[in-house]
Amino acid sequence: MLNVEIRRPRTENIKELNHFFRIVITDTYTKEGIGEKLDDIEDEIEAKKKYLESDLESNGEKRYFLIALDDDKIIGSIEYGPSSELICNCTKNALNKLIEVGTVFVHPDYQRNGVGNLLLKTMYHTLQHRGIEEFCLDSGYIRAQKIWKKKFGDPDYLLKDYWDEGYDHMVWRIKVNDLLK
Repeated sequence: MLNVEIRRPRTENIKELNHFFRIVITDTYTKEGIGEKLDDIEDEIEAKKKYLESDLESNGEKRYFLIALDDDKIIGSIEYGPSSELICNCTKNALNKLIEVGTVFVHPDYQRNGVGNLLLKTMYHTLQHRGIEEFCLDSGYIRAQKIWKKKFGDPDYLLKDYWDEGYDHMVWRIKVNDLLK
């Protein structure tokens, strides 16, 4: 039985979180069948490290992370921040004023145990508490897209074969209150 605590990261969590990003991103790429894209894996890990750095330097004002821990071991993460350049470009800036929820990661050994749902629910309440009524979320991972479609329905933007043939990119626009009913 998991004993999950959700909280903000601290400076002393940086090293463990960076290691966590490497594990989850590498696992995701492998499961997606694109594990050989080592440069892309490194780029994504570096982007997450920078997001975390931005959160800690701004005390959650520029980026805002939450982490899930099981007995002091980091097993999940979620964050929000400005809409990515990818989302802005793909939507012709229709979502550039919205925040983006991302970095929804669960350690491979803890997946399918409700950790992701707990992180999402906590984030929805955080957004509501901060007066954020709407956010966007995107995904280029086939496995994650199935989860997001189940939770949020069809994407608002579908970029067919964006990454390669058979690898679409999807973007959702979501109202916080619709999730808290």
